[in-house]
Amino acid sequence: MTNPRIQRRLVAAVAVGAALSAVALPAYAGSYLDRAGVLTGLGSRESDFLRARLGDGELALALHRVARGRLDAAARMQVPKEVAQAHPHVLLVLENYERAANAAAEGSPERFLVYQRRAREEEQVLRGVLKQLGWALPKL
Repeated sequence: MTNPRIQRRLVAAVAVGAALSAVALPAYAGSYLDRAGVLTGLGSRESDFLRARLGDGELALALHRVARGRLDAAARMQVPKEVAQAHPHVLLVLENYERAANAAAEGSPERFLVYQRRAREEEQVLRGVLKQLGWALPKL
């Protein structure tokens, strides 16, 4: 027969493990949402800032580099399964902001506006997908 003391410890360990696993998944999804929110929010803010200064080629070039880095960071993020369906939309938002900044750096304001609009539309899709999954991006 098993020692009652060992049984109690085993039951307590299982209970603690179950409690931690129940808490860990939402916290992980929350971390993902924070990261995705910061990346998309900064992309939007920078795009708005650049739109008002489309004639500044050096600014456009600098922001294009930053947008490429943001896209690379998002492509390398760990994505929890709870929000995996939303991640392609995060990438599309950031890709369109990167393309918009590139268009501005190349002196093409018309293309900048097209990509900026696409990024904003894709962000609405992202928010809709997250809402269906029971999540939301935090506000910056």
